[in-house]
Amino acid sequence: MLIPVDLGSRSYTIAVECGALAMVGDHLRPLGLGGKAVLVSDAAIRRLYGTRVAESLTTAGFSVTELDVPEGEPAKSLAVAERCWDALLSAGIDRTSTVLALGGGAVGDLAGFVAATYMRGVNFVQLPTTVLAQVDASIGGKTAIDHPRAKNLIGSFHQPRLVVVDPATIGSLPEREYRSGLAEMVKHGCVLDAGYFDDMERSAAALLGRDLGHVERLIAGSCRLKARVVEQDERDAELRNVLNYGHTIGHALEAASEYQRWTHGEAVALGIVAEARLAHRLGEATADTVARQRALLEALGLPTRIEGVDPAVVLAAIKRDKKARDGRIPFVLAPEIGRFRLVTDVKDDDVLAALGA
Repeated sequence: MLIPVDLGSRSYTIAVECGALAMVGDHLRPLGLGGKAVLVSDAAIRRLYGTRVAESLTTAGFSVTELDVPEGEPAKSLAVAERCWDALLSAGIDRTSTVLALGGGAVGDLAGFVAATYMRGVNFVQLPTTVLAQVDASIGGKTAIDHPRAKNLIGSFHQPRLVVVDPATIGSLPEREYRSGLAEMVKHGCVLDAGYFDDMERSAAALLGRDLGHVERLIAGSCRLKARVVEQDERDAELRNVLNYGHTIGHALEAASEYQRWTHGEAVALGIVAEARLAHRLGEATADTVARQRALLEALGLPTRIEGVDPAVVLAAIKRDKKARDGRIPFVLAPEIGRFRLVTDVKDDDVLAALGA
């Protein structure tokens, strides 16, 4: 499936198809880019998929330089970015060249930041290999590295020229990481599309079984939903806040546990449940709306109960959220499945009660 992202001169396509990593060169060649490409990945992912991507690029006429970076969040540092800039200079990369990110969200964040800042911006392509990156991080042009005091603090918007999603890569994901990505898909259904949420409910068993037909269809659906939001709010001004559903509390839970207890998707699942309960407490949602969200997350093997965390510590972390405006934290709430409302006047007692529940 080809999903267009209409951003005027910055428009691009998301290609979703099993086996697509072996066809990256075919997708890239029509864009008329320069002949040099840098493939950025960590060693483990490069061993799994690097050869097929590099061969596809070479067959399409590109000269390929492969660049290894650390695995996971340690890649997102200024020191690693500087090493990448040095490697691009040594490879003779210019503004017609292309940086490709092969891996999960951390590799995409780093490589996108490097592409955005090298020579004030070179071509960038996302090749996400985790569900989380495929349906979320690879789409929308957010790039960043971490600061010692906060994640994703240093970055820019730099839209990719192409996103290639190969759902077959789920075969190499550990079970916990695979399920973590499903939480972002649930999020899209909760606040953007009731029909998509219904489809996920019907397909929960197939998703758990990693049935590629169902996985490909639903990943493509999630990509389509995020693309529509990005088209309407490219620079994260207002509407794109909807994509933070489950994240305001989810990010706070990650911070309160020093990023050691839950994966990002698990924290988002817990955040969805807590924010659904918050909506019910505020009279914004029915008990049935809350129950359906929790039931789908449980059916997908995601956590729905918070234990052993002080709600006051979580609340303090929420107050440090970078989405705060004039000291107020915007909460995305789901009055009903497939619809959202942004609320900025939530009282601390209501947040604590939702967490306690």
